[in-house]
Amino acid sequence: MQCHRSASRLGAFRRSSYLLQAMSHSVRVVSGRHMCLQYVRHSVLSKDPHRSDRSAFLMPKSDGSSYTFTSCRSQSGAVTDPIEQHRKRLSAWFSCLPTEERHFGPSFALDSIHVDPVIRERSSEEILGPQSEPTLQFQLQRPSCPQTMSVSQLFQPHPTEKPVRNVVLYGTVGTGKSTLIRKFVLDWCHGRKSEFQLIIPLSCEDLSQVKTPVSLTRLITKKYLHLRELLPTLQEFSGVLFILNSLEWMDLDFRMANTELCSDPNEPMPPAALLVNLIRGYLLPEANVLVTTRPSALSRIPGKYIGRYAEICGFSDTELQKMYFQLRLGHKDADPRETANLAEMLSRNLEHHSQLSAACFLPSYCWLTCATLHLLYYTKPDDSPMTLTGIYTTFLRLNFAGEVLDVTHPSKISLMFYVARTIGKLAYEGCNSRRTKFTLADITKCLHVQMNSEEELNLLTVFRSDAFRFFLTPCVQLGQEDHFVFTIPAMQEYLAALYVVLGENKTALQRFWKEFSEVISKAGEDVVAVVNVLSKFLPLRIFTLFNLLRVVPRLYGKVSGQSRENIAQTMTAEMFREEDSYNDDVIDQINSSILGVEGPLQPTEVDIYSRQEAFELFPIFMAGLLSRQNRAMLDQLGCPIMNMDALKITNALKKQLLRSSLLRLPPSELMDFLFFLYEFQNQGFTTGLVNSLKDLDLSTVRMTPLKCNVVAAVIGGTGKLLTDANLSSCHLDPDAIHTLAPVLRRCQNVNLHMNSLGPDSCTEIKNLLLHPDCAISSLRGHS
Repeated sequence: MQCHRSASRLGAFRRSSYLLQAMSHSVRVVSGRHMCLQYVRHSVLSKDPHRSDRSAFLMPKSDGSSYTFTSCRSQSGAVTDPIEQHRKRLSAWFSCLPTEERHFGPSFALDSIHVDPVIRERSSEEILGPQSEPTLQFQLQRPSCPQTMSVSQLFQPHPTEKPVRNVVLYGTVGTGKSTLIRKFVLDWCHGRKSEFQLIIPLSCEDLSQVKTPVSLTRLITKKYLHLRELLPTLQEFSGVLFILNSLEWMDLDFRMANTELCSDPNEPMPPAALLVNLIRGYLLPEANVLVTTRPSALSRIPGKYIGRYAEICGFSDTELQKMYFQLRLGHKDADPRETANLAEMLSRNLEHHSQLSAACFLPSYCWLTCATLHLLYYTKPDDSPMTLTGIYTTFLRLNFAGEVLDVTHPSKISLMFYVARTIGKLAYEGCNSRRTKFTLADITKCLHVQMNSEEELNLLTVFRSDAFRFFLTPCVQLGQEDHFVFTIPAMQEYLAALYVVLGENKTALQRFWKEFSEVISKAGEDVVAVVNVLSKFLPLRIFTLFNLLRVVPRLYGKVSGQSRENIAQTMTAEMFREEDSYNDDVIDQINSSILGVEGPLQPTEVDIYSRQEAFELFPIFMAGLLSRQNRAMLDQLGCPIMNMDALKITNALKKQLLRSSLLRLPPSELMDFLFFLYEFQNQGFTTGLVNSLKDLDLSTVRMTPLKCNVVAAVIGGTGKLLTDANLSSCHLDPDAIHTLAPVLRRCQNVNLHMNSLGPDSCTEIKNLLLHPDCAISSLRGHS
């Protein structure tokens, strides 16, 4: 306590000196260097490397009660109000589009497409009470939200007039915490949050990487250099808000014996201690604190320090979902008529298929739905190639990049790798048995894989509370309420593919052999070094047994090579299943799962999950995950696929596919095969397989812009000369003819019968026939 009082006196003395200095100098010009703006990450997890090059001034009020910020002009005449500088720089930082959004065009600004999710207030008894069972958690997934509130009401006093200083905003993965904070900060930057004079966002992920003691003022100065003139008198002001994003990255300890009390913002302390004192109210007691976190970290802050708990419930009704889709699909680059048609079909499907509506309660899945529709309907030939696997991997990177399941666990296991190992196993077993619905016993069996210690049980508890509902949801079909399905049907096939490509589908004996080989290999290196020294003095026959240590890793290498052959065989077998030969192609299946089936409504609700039992996306996702771009993103997710493993799988797959591609495939299966090669994004691999094709029969396949791009990318780039190209009854239009031109002009006989091309296509066909490389000898195009 004596140390604490001394620190307080020292802080008061420093504040007094700063006060006298501010009153004695009416003008103070501070020059600084300027560092260019860099956008490091899409959320508030980023570090802000801005530096100020303008001056700031502090002037006392006439009554002397406190200070206000007044703007002056530097020698160049520019306004140098530090608060305005802060608004502009935060606005530039938080307005930057994430990498995942840039592909979809510059019109997807947060101000134009944001829809606030439902927020409801929760009591501390609900938060800190006994943990619920998984079945009850699922029942609470889409709450009725009796006490909903808006973001502007987070810091309003309670009905008892009790002021609210600290607010915890929490939600599971994908509910939109980071997006909501970005919008909150942007509203303040644009003058729409007048209750706060200053907002200072801090990233708990960044703070968790700071290993040396640091003071609060130093921490703010390093991040926001333009605020350094305000920091000496920051304690004198009200209306300051600290935003602590992603508290799950910090291991806080509020016990007096372990965390020293401190009220001096200039005293260096460990970052965790700074946050503890800030939340307690010892540091800057007049400031407000907004904390965002996942549910598993709620207990790290004692309830007595929290004025309000607010839970993000997502889009709990279809009206919010429809609003989001209309804003998202109606961007300025889209055809208004096509957008209106897509929005109408999607709204109708949401109303008639409650399982899709249940999936879209997560804003993240609404994003995935719109991104998939963008791929299906807005793909242009000149766009950079975007694959379906790339969209799903991008989607997971947007939600899980850099995320650790539990920072307090010594393993620091990646959250996505834990998902691939557990939920991926459930998905793979479902694909093998052609199931989309799972009982609680099925789920429990997969989640308890390698459950051998208390620490692993704790990891499971964290995963259940934070991310389980992101992937699984209760089935809403009558009579199936006790079963669970994947939130998005295609996610089951993606996770199953990831599980296989990562090599996790091993038997218990194979897992033991791998671990045994790794141990022997490490021990063998040391033993062999000793043997090499002793062999100079003793007969080598004595050490024959030790030389066996070198055999084990080599033998395991042969076994693992065989497992890669198995992966290639699995992909080929799934790709050419006879029972799937006459299904719709996978692109049409994806379209139907989102927009429904065109035509009159069925008398009963169509179960979209039953239409996915073909699992034809499973091998396509496996191919896509082996592409270099997706492997780079998976590495960021903590799911690395080694280059040598990918090369060996690719070589084994090529041998398997060369046998199967020589068969004559039905049109829809041929389209799937071309889509498979497109997802692979390996031109050398594709060329070797396309050269085995003799003709192209896609008759009756509805050739959408995406399918035309797929065919042009896969076949057009090889220059392969084909005998026949049958594109009759394919719904072709002039744009499709233009896109397919590199393929059509390398075909001897072209059939465009029953497409109703019309006079507008004459120009495209003329350009096609007059091209120097045109090999067409017969063209049939009557309607």
